[in-house]
Amino acid sequence: MSEETTPPNRVRPDGGAEQRDINDVVEEEWVEDTTPFERVYGIIRRTYDPTSAAQIADRARVSPTTARKHLRTLMDSGEVTTAQDGQTTLYRRSETGIVTEHAQSLLAERTPEEIASGIAELKAQIQDWRTEYDVDSPEELARELDIEDTDSDQGALLREWQTTRRNLALAQATLAIAEATRTGHLTGTNTDDDGNSDSSIVV
Repeated sequence: MSEETTPPNRVRPDGGAEQRDINDVVEEEWVEDTTPFERVYGIIRRTYDPTSAAQIADRARVSPTTARKHLRTLMDSGEVTTAQDGQTTLYRRSETGIVTEHAQSLLAERTPEEIASGIAELKAQIQDWRTEYDVDSPEELARELDIEDTDSDQGALLREWQTTRRNLALAQATLAIAEATRTGHLTGTNTDDDGNSDSSIVV
């Protein structure tokens, strides 16, 4: 049996109670508990299609000027990439940002030593395939064996090699991020027009 939730109330000037939409309450708490930079960063982390600074500002509940300022910081760190639509600059999450997020998740689960050991195993596996099939890449393997049926055993091998290669690239990026974390973090601190000076990204 579900519990019925009573919407939070707001006290009107005349002393009465005004029912508030739960979404408004959650949004107000989000704004109170986060900095403008954190909200812009949170929005851009979920933005995969080119989007204007005004739209990002609206979602992050900051001014367009503040959104642009923090988006520039995120561009400098490689988290954001841009494109032009006429006179309008559009922003979206960069591939680098996506890789960084996956790498941070991996670092939360594994130590750098474990990741380094995994890299060695992945490299050894790839080298075994290269030696066995006398090719340098899964693409060359596909051409040499004329693989068209992705459901065949050869197709499965092709996918496994491609996945192993991606995992190797991610593990190597993760080790680089671990080193950056050990030596410090990227910081772009200045005061925005929403009165907050926190704008740093831990990498």
